[in-house]
Amino acid sequence: MGNRWIFDGHIAGIGTLSGLRAVIGVWQASPFGPFADVMVQLPSTQRILLAPTPEVADFVATTYTFDEVRVINVDVSLEPGTLVVDAGPLTVNARTGGRTALGLALRAVPRSLAVRPGWLRAVSPLAGLLSPGARTSGTAGGGRHESYGVTDVHRISHADVSWAGQSAGVLTAVRPPVTFGFSSVPAQPGLARVLTTVCDLAPDG
Repeated sequence: MGNRWIFDGHIAGIGTLSGLRAVIGVWQASPFGPFADVMVQLPSTQRILLAPTPEVADFVATTYTFDEVRVINVDVSLEPGTLVVDAGPLTVNARTGGRTALGLALRAVPRSLAVRPGWLRAVSPLAGLLSPGARTSGTAGGGRHESYGVTDVHRISHADVSWAGQSAGVLTAVRPPVTFGFSSVPAQPGLARVLTTVCDLAPDG
């Protein structure tokens, strides 16, 4: 059995009118301790990773695909109703709202089942039908396999986003889907509770 890395926390997906899309990871528990990182796809399609340490940057850049990696201070505050990000060129001030229809459906699945890699492999095709571009299980970079165990989703109702000091425009759907890996976040801007499992070998569930 190969190495296994487990990340427990939240993922936020945000789209803007300018075409900038951001995927924000807020990890309360991980092999690297608590941290936050941001994947940004610019309107030009350029993919940029903003990571807080060289170790995090190396792991994430091996697992996903980027055109540029920046190691910078990534400050994220996640509180009930708010998400605030200050990460070099990117700032986000977002409001979170009620649970989405997908979140309601996910709450009906016991967490012990919902985060199992074997279950996530089985339901991945269904996830793609419910949310085009999204998958729960697939092949990652570096010869790794990755599973996303999402157990809840709340909508993001408003976000002020700027890049390099310029407004990115009002909050919109995450379209086109981001292309960092085998899966995109759902099109509806949202904050997901997630347990991510990354393995050197395909998990046995």
